[in-house]
Amino acid sequence: MGLLDAVLGAVTNNAQGSGGGALQDIIGMVQSNPQLLEAATSLLGNDGSAGGLSGLVDKFKQAGLGDVIGSWIGSGQNQPISGEQLGQVLGNDTLSGLAQRLGVNSGDVAGQLSNILPGLVDKLTPAGQAPAGGLGNAGDLMGALGSLLRG
Repeated sequence: MGLLDAVLGAVTNNAQGSGGGALQDIIGMVQSNPQLLEAATSLLGNDGSAGGLSGLVDKFKQAGLGDVIGSWIGSGQNQPISGEQLGQVLGNDTLSGLAQRLGVNSGDVAGQLSNILPGLVDKLTPAGQAPAGGLGNAGDLMGALGSLLRG
């Protein structure tokens, strides 16, 4: 139950820190569109299109937002990110692919992911640093997080 509390705490802190919506709104996003969690894990998983967490960190650095993802991994407060900024990090091809899988437009998927990624990254890196071997593959992450959020 500790990981569930950690994930829900991360989502709560992210919602409060970014000024965006209540916890119920964010959990509602995932519940109404479970593929949103799959999209997030496809970015974070070692086998994902972004090259796992380390690849995502590199993309953030290239976009001049390394400090933002660094705050999610680190032990301090998570810096918010807008959907537009996340779109700049991920690029049009990645967003279009995710949007197609989710059945929404690219702007919507970027906005939704910007609400949940900071908290997920934060709690998946509890030691304040990215694990040397990454976070595992997307299927493992999806299974773990999905079962916790359903519970």
